[in-house]
Amino acid sequence: MKKKWIAVLLAATMAFGATACSSGNEEKDSSKKADSGEIEPCTINFKYWADNTEYSQLMQEIIEKFNKENGKGIEVVGEEVPWDGGAYSENLFNACMGGGSPDVATWKLTSTPLFVNNDLLTDLTPYIDKWEDKDDIPENIYNIMKEAGGSEEEMYVMPWNVQVLYVYYRPSIFEKAGVEVPKTYDEFLEAIKKCTMDTDGDGETDVYGFGMRGAKGGQEPWGSFIYGEGGDFEDLTSKESVKGMQDFIDLYENGYVPPTAVSDGFQETVANFQSGLTAMFIHHTGSSADMEEVLGDDVAAFPFPAGKGQWTSMGDTETVIFESCENKAAAFEWVSYLATGEGQKMWCEGTGQVPVSQTVQEGEYFQNNKFMKASIEGMDYAGIIPIKDTTTEWISTVWPSTVGQALTGEISAKECMEILQEELYK
Repeated sequence: MKKKWIAVLLAATMAFGATACSSGNEEKDSSKKADSGEIEPCTINFKYWADNTEYSQLMQEIIEKFNKENGKGIEVVGEEVPWDGGAYSENLFNACMGGGSPDVATWKLTSTPLFVNNDLLTDLTPYIDKWEDKDDIPENIYNIMKEAGGSEEEMYVMPWNVQVLYVYYRPSIFEKAGVEVPKTYDEFLEAIKKCTMDTDGDGETDVYGFGMRGAKGGQEPWGSFIYGEGGDFEDLTSKESVKGMQDFIDLYENGYVPPTAVSDGFQETVANFQSGLTAMFIHHTGSSADMEEVLGDDVAAFPFPAGKGQWTSMGDTETVIFESCENKAAAFEWVSYLATGEGQKMWCEGTGQVPVSQTVQEGEYFQNNKFMKASIEGMDYAGIIPIKDTTTEWISTVWPSTVGQALTGEISAKECMEILQEELYK
């Protein structure tokens, strides 16, 4: 991360930095903290954010249960800290650089490079390698954690829960169009075409096969098309990546998505799907309760199907242990409890998040939920947009403006992908 940004963060005076405490003296040595691996009775200070008061109360219940049952004298003290539009991470960085880091905190992958580059996070690899539940979490999830930290070997982030995107569809429209749930990428494209219909015979399309999201956030479902043709984010200019972009353009140019798709955001794609204007759109379990409330049985889901490649976007929330923590082995007991223990089950059942523990995934609550099952099936090929200094701007402005030009014919698929490649990796 650029030194200028670090300087700005260091200059800010944040309440978080003034109040956050560690499990020892606040004047920490900058060298790596040694940990014998032995667990003695101790207090672990844990910072977390929660989307609402119910989730915060649930976290406190999980903490209470862990404290009563861990049997090792570990006491977790949890403090909710506001997400504050993402300022959570900046405030946490200031706290760490000022010598007031907590022991453990909840996390977003996008923050990882800045903290790793400043030696603020503990490498969890030695703990995970000897952890009895290591194989309970899919290998792909570990790989994503490592990628976020910029290493193929070291892992600084502990998996906790995810949101895996899948395809929502309207069974009634599929039945009317004579379409089966697609099993391949090519079948998916064909299903979009067949579900685009003039149902009342007036010569105008009144059902579109797919709800395309051309505004900010649309890069997530779009990525599945790129990988469907064998492309990837490493080289957006490859012929395979360009072909995936052309597929995306063709859906718009040939009238298989609403004409407003260039500017449609999340709210528009949801409204179009619920009204029956579109047969399919891509999102995650966060919208499933509302879908069932509005549509009842006329909504289902399937994982984005494989083509020459396969990818779907993954939202994430993890935990980290800070390098200043003096009781790392005890801290790992806590984060592992959240990852595969009773804490994982309680949190994911209580919030509707997708568990990373394969044992928890096999539970009745998750196996009886069709949206959870679609998420779980997509976990092995889920991924994230590469985390670069440029990523935020690329997502917010570069992607929607550039793809919008391609959809409307101002630039070609090849030109579009050249711009996206250059702007992401500059």
